[in-house]
Amino acid sequence: MRGGMGNMQGMMKQMQKMQKQMAQAQEELAEQRFEGVAGGGVVKVTVSGHKQVLEVALDPSVVDPEDVEMLQDLIVIATNEAMKKAEDTANSTMGQFTKGLNLPGMF
Repeated sequence: MRGGMGNMQGMMKQMQKMQKQMAQAQEELAEQRFEGVAGGGVVKVTVSGHKQVLEVALDPSVVDPEDVEMLQDLIVIATNEAMKKAEDTANSTMGQFTKGLNLPGMF
């Protein structure tokens, strides 16, 4: 029985270490910036690692009152591209902690 308790304590220490590493990885991810572009660079959207839109930059040449729909489409395209980059990075960063574990719905 004594060996079982020591093993359990070792597992708990490993879990605490992993939790600390995960928290640090999440903080680092939040600080990262991801940019999506559309229309050859006339629309740029920047998001954080936590998938919050931080900035939308428009080249004045793309602002056409006669064609608002095109501008809206370009913003959507650039935003989706930036979000995909953030999602892919989050999955690869946080996925290292769940590798080998069967945890449905995690990252």
